[in-house]
Amino acid sequence: MKSLFEELGGTYTLGKDGMYYPNLMIEEADQHPIGKWGRMHREYLKEQHPRLYQRLILNGTLGRHLADANERAAVMLESLIAQMVRQEGITGQLKAEKPMVWVGRMNSIRSRAEEIVIEEVINTL
Repeated sequence: MKSLFEELGGTYTLGKDGMYYPNLMIEEADQHPIGKWGRMHREYLKEQHPRLYQRLILNGTLGRHLADANERAAVMLESLIAQMVRQEGITGQLKAEKPMVWVGRMNSIRSRAEEIVIEEVINTL
């Protein structure tokens, strides 16, 4: 008489201790590039929401979830930077006339935009 596991196509392997162990495999999930923001979101999930993190792993959806977070963060970052550049009146003329001032202001904008992205996309569910 076959077990339900065997009826569903499962197989067993005989261990060194004489016990039979089921051959369990997690299906290969699609590989998604997760990037900087996806890695940061993964760390947030591991530390702050370990149950959700484990559920995403077991469902095989963690890669897609992290890739989506990475994409949302990248789009939001570029949008925020463009918006801040317009609001602060940073132009190509400033870049040509005072390149170091331009670099300093752009670095400041990028830093502020990244802080917003981290709070709005990375450290949220």
